[in-house]
Amino acid sequence: EVQLVESGGGLVQPGGSLRLSCATSGVTFEDYAIGWFRQVPGKEREGVSCMRSSNAGTVYADSVSGRFTVAADNAANTVYLQMDDLKPEDTAVYLCAAEFFGFCDNFNTTAHELQYDYWGQGTQVTVSS
Repeated sequence: EVQLVESGGGLVQPGGSLRLSCATSGVTFEDYAIGWFRQVPGKEREGVSCMRSSNAGTVYADSVSGRFTVAADNAANTVYLQMDDLKPEDTAVYLCAAEFFGFCDNFNTTAHELQYDYWGQGTQVTVSS
């Protein structure tokens, strides 16, 4: 059974940092792409990053490139989203998702999220002074 559990969200001031975790079970990062998304009420879900399966690299949304970094700990079956220089517009529920043998096709399009097979419940990130 595949499970994804996010944690690490919270309240942070602008310019601060947070590290989100996506603890997984039933997947290997060799076989699954892991995506991070964020959701704001009333807006479309936005793809933040996508780590390809087969160690084939990671892509980032332009809005977070240079500030957010994805890292995988294979031993812990956990993917991290390090978020630095946070801005109020980064406030959202952050979710991770897994796609079997995914290569982040259609990233930055609304079709991208449709490719995922499994989703976590999300963790709230609030950036405010």
